[in-house]
Amino acid sequence: MDITEIMQPIQHRIDESHLKQRRVFLWGQVDDRSARHVIDRLLLLSATDSEYGAAHDDVSLIINSPGGANTAGFAILDTMRSLPCDVRTECYGLAASFGALILLCGASGKRSAHPHSRIMIHQPWIPGEIRAPALDLRIHAAEIEKQRREINAIIASVTGNSVDQIEADTDRDRWFDAAEALRYGLIDSICE
Repeated sequence: MDITEIMQPIQHRIDESHLKQRRVFLWGQVDDRSARHVIDRLLLLSATDSEYGAAHDDVSLIINSPGGANTAGFAILDTMRSLPCDVRTECYGLAASFGALILLCGASGKRSAHPHSRIMIHQPWIPGEIRAPALDLRIHAAEIEKQRREINAIIASVTGNSVDQIEADTDRDRWFDAAEALRYGLIDSICE
């Protein structure tokens, strides 16, 4: 018996325990796979009353993520906003880029970070290498600029800072420790 066979039943018990406590984890990159993992669990916990609690009970989304794909991140945000329950967000370690946006879009008053967490906001960018005709590059650039405006508007509406301030702050990587994130309005409390 190899280690994978030994660990699978243990991991299943851990996952089941977290679901019973209404905890969902976003650990690592925001991509299609992690978004599917998070969305499946959010929908499961909010669908009906079950062994995992009442559909309207809060769900905790635990985040340790460097960010990733905007489309996958927006899928998570849209799901969070569509649920009948509040989604508490909590940063363990890192919430950067789209990970930070997911953190700050938790239910008002229910967004937190641990004391040594780091949070980073910035403008979106196109990952990887793009090989395309000049016109297609302009189309991609226009779409990224549109996403930038959308993301900045979300950050401004949640934090209470002006869109102009957010545009300036996201022009380059802007890092916050937990206390700075609290003052800025990215979170509501620091975990003890």
